[in-house]
Amino acid sequence: MSKKVFPFKGTKEQEEQLNVLIKEHVGDSGALMPVLQGAQNIYGYLPLEVQRVVARGLNMPLSEVYGVVTFYAQFSLTPKGKHKIAVCLGTACYVKGAGDIFNRIKKNLGLDGNEDLTEDGLFSVDGCRCIGACGLAPLITVDEDVYGKITADDVDGILEKYKKAE
Repeated sequence: MSKKVFPFKGTKEQEEQLNVLIKEHVGDSGALMPVLQGAQNIYGYLPLEVQRVVARGLNMPLSEVYGVVTFYAQFSLTPKGKHKIAVCLGTACYVKGAGDIFNRIKKNLGLDGNEDLTEDGLFSVDGCRCIGACGLAPLITVDEDVYGKITADDVDGILEKYKKAE
């Protein structure tokens, strides 16, 4: 199965913000990182369309921009949901059932194996390596909320809280 493609939906307002950000950093050594961080704050991710604007604005090859975006884990090439779910798949969490929890979340949200963003853009799901709270294993985060020592059976109730809030 292939990943679902979400068309880029940047606004004029976002484009203006990005152009202002680039102008603030033109000529600065090391401008790329703060511009990419700011661009991701503006758009929520860094699609190729945004990377092209950054490359042109900073007068550098697109390949250099893309290389930085794909090297650092803080940057995302795909859109994220309004609610960002991270499932710790580190060793302690995994041996205590994180794989089942991850699968249950995807099933609850109607996502196939390769999809990580719901059609309505409400939820995105990512597996991550150790969150650093092994004593709470297995655990997930939803936005800034941490849910530890959970089972796959807890997933539906946790997600329902966020669905009802909408």
